[in-house]
Amino acid sequence: MPKISALFWDVGGVLLTNAWDRTQRETALGRFQLDETEFQDRHEMVVSSFERGKITLDEYLDRTIFYRPRAFTKEEFCREMYSLSQPNIEVLDLAKKLARAGQYQMATINNESRELNHYRIQNFGLREIFSLFVSSCFVGIRKPEVGIYRLALEITQNPPEQCCFIDDRALNLESAARLGMHAIHMNTAAQLEQELKKLGVTW
Repeated sequence: MPKISALFWDVGGVLLTNAWDRTQRETALGRFQLDETEFQDRHEMVVSSFERGKITLDEYLDRTIFYRPRAFTKEEFCREMYSLSQPNIEVLDLAKKLARAGQYQMATINNESRELNHYRIQNFGLREIFSLFVSSCFVGIRKPEVGIYRLALEITQNPPEQCCFIDDRALNLESAARLGMHAIHMNTAAQLEQELKKLGVTW
């Protein structure tokens, strides 16, 4: 088996909770007593542009929430959105150990809007772990599109057989595996450690 030289990580659902997935949206909508069906119709129309960095958080909220007067402010809703991000401490600790070991190139491949992505990178110390962020909002491509994985390989100049991609969703792993990358479907931190050890990854 070729020696692993690069580890690519999903962020939401692996290192942290998801940023603005169904659970987070439902929590925020309940907090502000908003109609879920009405919101979801609008969300579906703009989420691709939002996660590809084509529209800002401000524009997204104008189209999904603040298209009519509300009893709360945009700033209050944003604070709620940001507060929903929480660390997966065990996995973050593992990523930190791997980064300190200095044996592997550490990067992310994640779908996230620009403002939430910046917030999470800053507030959870991800710059201390990763040297590259292949985020949908920066590159204009989303998982599971094969182009985002190919771009990550081209930027880092690593052969796919020396790369491992970690995600919590099987669909996101399929395109990476088709390119020849090793793929780990993460369920728990302990299971992730075992899968990495099977690939010869040490820390």
